[in-house]
Amino acid sequence: MLKYLSKGFIMEIKDKLKDLPLSPGVYIMKDKFGNIIYIGKAKRLKNRVSQYFLNKNHAEKVKSMVSQVADFDYILTNSELDALVLECNLIKKHQPFYNILLKDGKSYPYIKLDLDEDFPKLEVVRKIKKGNAKYFGPYFGISPNEIVSAVSYAYPIRTCDKKIKEHGKLQKGCLNYDLGICAGPCMHRITKEEYASYIPKVCDFLSGKDDTVYNIICKKMEQAVEVENFELAIKLRDLKFMLVKLRERAVTALTKTDNIDVFGMAQSDFFVVFSVLIIRQGKMMGCKNYSFDNSNIDGDLMLESFLTQYYQINKLFPDKILLPLNVDPDDALFKSISASLGKKLEVLTPQKGVNKQLVSQANKNAEEYLNKNCELNSRKKRKRMDTLTNLQDILGLRNLPLRMECYDISNISGTNSVCSMVVFLNGLKASKHYRKFKIKNVVGPNDFESLKESITRRLEKLKSDDMSFSSRPDLIVIDGGKGQINTCHDLIKSYDENIDVISLAKREEEIFVEDCPVSVKLSKDSDELKLLQKLRDEAHHFAITFHRSLRKKKQIESVLDDIEGLGKIKKEALIEKFKSVRKLKKASAEDLITVSGITPKIASEIISKLEEY
Repeated sequence: MLKYLSKGFIMEIKDKLKDLPLSPGVYIMKDKFGNIIYIGKAKRLKNRVSQYFLNKNHAEKVKSMVSQVADFDYILTNSELDALVLECNLIKKHQPFYNILLKDGKSYPYIKLDLDEDFPKLEVVRKIKKGNAKYFGPYFGISPNEIVSAVSYAYPIRTCDKKIKEHGKLQKGCLNYDLGICAGPCMHRITKEEYASYIPKVCDFLSGKDDTVYNIICKKMEQAVEVENFELAIKLRDLKFMLVKLRERAVTALTKTDNIDVFGMAQSDFFVVFSVLIIRQGKMMGCKNYSFDNSNIDGDLMLESFLTQYYQINKLFPDKILLPLNVDPDDALFKSISASLGKKLEVLTPQKGVNKQLVSQANKNAEEYLNKNCELNSRKKRKRMDTLTNLQDILGLRNLPLRMECYDISNISGTNSVCSMVVFLNGLKASKHYRKFKIKNVVGPNDFESLKESITRRLEKLKSDDMSFSSRPDLIVIDGGKGQINTCHDLIKSYDENIDVISLAKREEEIFVEDCPVSVKLSKDSDELKLLQKLRDEAHHFAITFHRSLRKKKQIESVLDDIEGLGKIKKEALIEKFKSVRKLKKASAEDLITVSGITPKIASEIISKLEEY
């Protein structure tokens, strides 16, 4: 394996392999330019890392990856579980080429019932937190909000965010109470004991153990028709069809207690697709496909990397996991899931029976997605890369602009000055990398100095732990003309960073390039100009939105300044809740006292103050 490397690199790696400890940790592979190309975890670092370089029986894909490795680093951890968490965090931060990168960070929707509350409410959430709450799901293909609605029509469980106090002033009834789908605990219309009698029935339905909700919906629909309340009858009819659809998802060969995640996999020379079938209480909740560039490592390593990131996001674990390839069942990931479940997690690569059929179904879904979607995505990606390459050639850029950052200043007469930083990666918006700056050291409407301050602060954070700031831009785009580009060019040069800078002037859509005396004009129909315009317009919108939010915050602060008993923390809580003076003026005293620390007396003073405003 070492024959692919130069002699200097071979000696350095051989020496480092000898010093590797037999401890758990994370290893970081780098190419000859120092770029991180692969990150992995190991129960025993010495054994795992050495096998990459000393094993001669690797598949060609692994050989291809190892041939790019010129150096490696490692980080020791206290346990394999700590290594698992660190590996996942580092992959998110550095996004190495040879790792599977789960960019869709959204977890599935769940229905939550918080049993710590006196009057538990039903709500749809995406994050699972520790505590005494029960979670049901995940749901996709069927709206969890419709399921909550069906439960409310059967049992009058609340869905609002009101804080219910046992004593004190009664709150006003809401629309749900008037419709008869909430028992009105905020109005003290139901006791804790009466309300609590509904909770086991709701849990049984959401766990798939009971069909009473369906029967109640059918009966109420018939009653609505009898009294000619056809609007309600149509609503209940739609909920009935949804419940029928949910019931039909039952897998006949499984029991109502089966909670299984089934993974399928398909790959071509350019892509790999993972398909996940979610089975809860014996029902097929849905299927989700994830596609990635084929990263030239073995399938079992890709599957392991995908599973690690997948279960970092989706933390309502099944009792059983079915896999298309053999993965070590004693891996730290599965041990951590077992610990969370309080029992041994089953991890199987089935060879026959219903489990084998489920994996085959997941594999077919992955194959179907690979054939129908990945080629289209590939064409789109090639077009984006062609646009970036053309932009580099036309403007004479030193770097291929894979990471583009655009900056825009927003203020009114120099007040509340802000700067936005918008990021495009590989020609696509990367909103998680957007950042914003409050201008601190510039007085008045001076866009040049504001821009200089913002980019200085950005460049000073290149070695920070921030996911976005620690990534070096290939190209910085400024909304403006030649003056702006000269300011930025001199500044970046002083930091000795190899970053290209251009500016885009709105009036004629002229592009100014550093060290070029004349502007460049692209065809208005060109993909290259459209990309720059999209980047510039996104930065402008982001800056204005941030500027407006600061102005609204200042307005609320000025209104609340003279109210006795209203300190900084309470002001911040009111601003977080109501966002603007207009919304604050519409709030009733009952709405105001839902904010932490706001007493009826303070609420009354706020309302009086707003009447004068």
